[in-house]
Amino acid sequence: MNPVDLAFAPALEQARLIRKKEVSPLELVQLYLERIERLDSRIGSYFTVIADLALEDAKAKTKALAEADPEEKFPPFFGVPTAIKDLNALAGVPCSYGNPMLKDQIATHDAAVVSRMKQAGFIILGKTAASEVGSLPYTEPEGFPPTRNPWNLDYTPGGSSGGAAAAIASGFCSIAQGSDGGGSIRGPASCCNLVGIKPSRGRVSYAPVGDCQSGIATNGPLARTVTDAAALLDVIAGYETGDPYWLPTPSSLFIETSQQGLAQPLKVAFSTGIHPIGEADPVGQQAVLETATLIQELGHTVEQACPDCSDLIEPFSVVWRAGVAASGIPAEALGSFNRWLLSHNDSSGDYLRAVWAMQTIARRIVAFFENYDVLVLPVYLHPPIRIGEFASLTPEETLQRIIHWIAPCPPFNATGQPAIAIPATFTPEGLPVGVQIVGRPAAEATIIALAAQIESVNQWSEKRPVLED
Repeated sequence: MNPVDLAFAPALEQARLIRKKEVSPLELVQLYLERIERLDSRIGSYFTVIADLALEDAKAKTKALAEADPEEKFPPFFGVPTAIKDLNALAGVPCSYGNPMLKDQIATHDAAVVSRMKQAGFIILGKTAASEVGSLPYTEPEGFPPTRNPWNLDYTPGGSSGGAAAAIASGFCSIAQGSDGGGSIRGPASCCNLVGIKPSRGRVSYAPVGDCQSGIATNGPLARTVTDAAALLDVIAGYETGDPYWLPTPSSLFIETSQQGLAQPLKVAFSTGIHPIGEADPVGQQAVLETATLIQELGHTVEQACPDCSDLIEPFSVVWRAGVAASGIPAEALGSFNRWLLSHNDSSGDYLRAVWAMQTIARRIVAFFENYDVLVLPVYLHPPIRIGEFASLTPEETLQRIIHWIAPCPPFNATGQPAIAIPATFTPEGLPVGVQIVGRPAAEATIIALAAQIESVNQWSEKRPVLED
């Protein structure tokens, strides 16, 4: 396998090659570090690269593999390089939250997802770029270079997990962790021709910290294939002591679900838009319609329908913007948009009334799924925006543009339902466009199995952007 093919190989394939000793963890880390050094100045996917730590870990794992008994079992991702979003703590490494004033703030602990990924054998290459405190669906925080989409460098890879998605799509790692509080995994996956899973509320812990936004956000995987994403979800899922939300451990691993298929046909709803915002652009509509047709050809029952998401925008916005205040970053240190959000900070009573309203509306949305197993929707209502496209807008105008762009995502942060974004098509400008599959509460297994069925036909992981010199 040539170096470029190896860089773009699925994470589980890399793990298999390592176990068979066809490639070593050290060789794989060196390959990615070389690509990052040579190419990432054009992309801006990493805030921090921890080359020395990654090489040290890779050498230790390479030595352990060489000295191991042939029958010795290794963790599932032993020796596979990955990256952590710079909203999550990695002990001994800066955690900036996309704020230039915090570039030198060193984390003193590992987030639970980081600990679980280390236990699974991953080697961490660094911290990926994110929008400031994760509040924006593009990754252009003030004081940092913008993160660009490797499919077309004039456009965004989305946000706030834009760095993670851009790194995978560019061949700077094969799999990565992201987080999603309003589409921040699904949006970048759609923009970069990747798979992204927003798990159910309570599936993945935020330990050792708490939840400050009433459960709208969660960590989750970004990958090139459904099986890779499912396997990473298996790694990071699970209860940690004191979690405010939790789910029972599923009867089967998600990776097994991705490989076994569905026991019976599903009843599938689809919509090319979201009420009350409106329809996706023509490319987004085409993506949904073609996906719905394929699902029907796979033997499932398909009909056009969508839950009523009206009245959700205002309460969700109150809960979402509270995250800026909860960050504790002083107003004078924030970027202009977040500074404006902070100036509109709501009272504790306003916040609790918004939570009450959001939860009431969420009940109505979840009730829709009493008649359907899954819902297929656009991820965003139009393709990725250009770098700097919103820069000349007022904060009020920016917020309205964001709402009309990402509208199909936040309802399922409000409900806590699982959703998976998968590739679907490309725009004339060569930009990926995905669709999302939303499942019933705690039903990741269903959406993963259906996504794997679709992937078996579409084979999207074989496509890659051209970045080589």
